[in-house]
Amino acid sequence: MITYLKHIISNSPKGLISYADYISAVLYHPELGYYMKDKPKIGKHGDFITTSNISDVYGRLLAKWFSTICEKTKLPPVFCEIGAGTGRFANAFLQEWYDSIGTPLNYIIVESSPYHRKRQRELLQPFSIVQMENLGQVESFSGMVFSNELFDALPVHVIEKINGEFVEVMVGMTDEGQLFEQREALTNQAILSFLAESKLVIKEKQRIEIPIAMEKMIEDISKVLIKGIVVTADYGYTNEEWTHPQHKMGSLRGYHQHMMIDDVLQHPGEMDITTHIHFDQLVQKGLNHQLELLTNLRQDEFLLKAGILKELEEHYDPNPFSEVSKRNRAIRSLILPSGMSTYFHIVIQQKGLQLKEDDVFVE
Repeated sequence: MITYLKHIISNSPKGLISYADYISAVLYHPELGYYMKDKPKIGKHGDFITTSNISDVYGRLLAKWFSTICEKTKLPPVFCEIGAGTGRFANAFLQEWYDSIGTPLNYIIVESSPYHRKRQRELLQPFSIVQMENLGQVESFSGMVFSNELFDALPVHVIEKINGEFVEVMVGMTDEGQLFEQREALTNQAILSFLAESKLVIKEKQRIEIPIAMEKMIEDISKVLIKGIVVTADYGYTNEEWTHPQHKMGSLRGYHQHMMIDDVLQHPGEMDITTHIHFDQLVQKGLNHQLELLTNLRQDEFLLKAGILKELEEHYDPNPFSEVSKRNRAIRSLILPSGMSTYFHIVIQQKGLQLKEDDVFVE
């Protein structure tokens, strides 16, 4: 990876590349990129965990919820998951669908990583699924698009405000192969347009990530969805939250062997890189592409509205060591104030429908 980075940096103007180009290379290079390598990334043998790794409850609950929405809205049962990782969410979803719902289902997975596509095929062998490398390969459909921690892994630019002026933080490399940052005057028109449209208030000496790639992803989702619902599970901040002092240095982080790394120039190609998303811009860019906001809930609030407490009621077991009790503890971990879900939001958007929030949470 260092040799490849040296090549693209040395052939770039001023011998510098943007953080977006750096992240794109170290995460998504077809052979050398972190997500593309044939090695575990999620779970105890990887670098990070996701909600679906805690329990199968998440996927099973989403299956029931999607089923009720299909009944309510008459949407066809077509479910498209973008960035399915190891396939654990899909496995839980599909098991619940065929165990308790039983109607025909078209499950589409969009996954760029060859390693994860292989893992998905192994795990989901009993089920009929369709795998695609990118959204451009998916035929337009009506139904639901779901993603969990997709937008936080997209490449971002990094800017700072110094002496009242914006600079872009670029990445260079010494002759010895050491990566470094260098600040340059901000001339990227896409970033300038994003700042003007977003109305972000950026304070002096504040560092922040600019997600130019986000709009392209939203546009691609809208293009493939004729009518239906888009569900985005991720962590991020509103415009107002970005002004809080604790976010002054931005949110770009690496995760390596379950340790958070502040300097994402370390371990290139061997480390996950993530950033908090801009919720207000996710909503606004959605509106630009016919995706209307239905609701934005903390994940624990969403799970409660979707009926997760019924799972506790229906599966009580006094034996604390039983599988049922373990499952119930996992449910509680998803809804407790100190749990993982309080850091996540579920943004629900609609296209071609006239629904209100109550319409998608049927008792």
